[in-house]
Amino acid sequence: MIFWLASYPKSGNTWLRFFILSLLMGGKTDLNLNHLKAIISYPDKSHFKGLLSDTLNLEEIAKNWISSQNKMNLDNSIRFFKTHNMLGRFNNYPFTNASNTLATIHIVRDPRNVITSLKNHYNLNNYNEAKNFLFFNKQILTLSKQEKEKYSNKNHPLPQIIGSWKTHYLSWKNMKKNYLLVKYEDLITDPLNGFSKISKFISQNLKLKFSEEQILNAIKLSSFNNLEKMEKTYGFTESSTNTDGSKNKFFYLGPRNNWETILDKDIIDEINREFEIEMKELKYL
Repeated sequence: MIFWLASYPKSGNTWLRFFILSLLMGGKTDLNLNHLKAIISYPDKSHFKGLLSDTLNLEEIAKNWISSQNKMNLDNSIRFFKTHNMLGRFNNYPFTNASNTLATIHIVRDPRNVITSLKNHYNLNNYNEAKNFLFFNKQILTLSKQEKEKYSNKNHPLPQIIGSWKTHYLSWKNMKKNYLLVKYEDLITDPLNGFSKISKFISQNLKLKFSEEQILNAIKLSSFNNLEKMEKTYGFTESSTNTDGSKNKFFYLGPRNNWETILDKDIIDEINREFEIEMKELKYL
């Protein structure tokens, strides 16, 4: 069964993944960013062995979403998967179903802060480009030319349909089975309360018990400062690559990301208008 960790890109999914690993393994293992390979992105080439002839063909990938999940779940194991894919259908092929899903943690972030991280991670030239990325209903996430060369014939993430910030949020909000919505900002302002809710949700679905000491230790291990230091010391395979081959900083601004001091008023107003209903619902407005 799959435990989905769903988010629009640059919304805190990596932070969430490292917290969960710290919660489950932190007392036994000296964790670093390489351990994030234990919770990889879906869909990934490794999930579709024997199912695809073209790993860039979105129609073929979507057609085999359920087949790949059925195949993995034959062993009755529980798997955590990160995904940026929207929840829904592509050409009538469903992304997932109740029989393959155990639970979902859906993490969302204020789009006015998401835009800054998008610009950095995807090498976008300016905030207008990042805004267009954020607004585009048919946005698809795929590997850049540099990333394709980096992965070569190895396993790698497959194209994902992410849509706009709005369509992505609304799609996962429709998940009916064992669903928890988490706001990135709540984890910043009150980490103990926010991560305790996540821990309780995991505990209920995995039938595990976590002490307050375990939760506090996991919060400490997965702090932005600690992750930032790890990336600086050891690097991070998930950081994006510039056209000149240099690496972008993955843990870019984190809690220091403040749209009020970074964005022009025109960009702020456009985002507020485009996502007004959803942002009010999430109390961003």
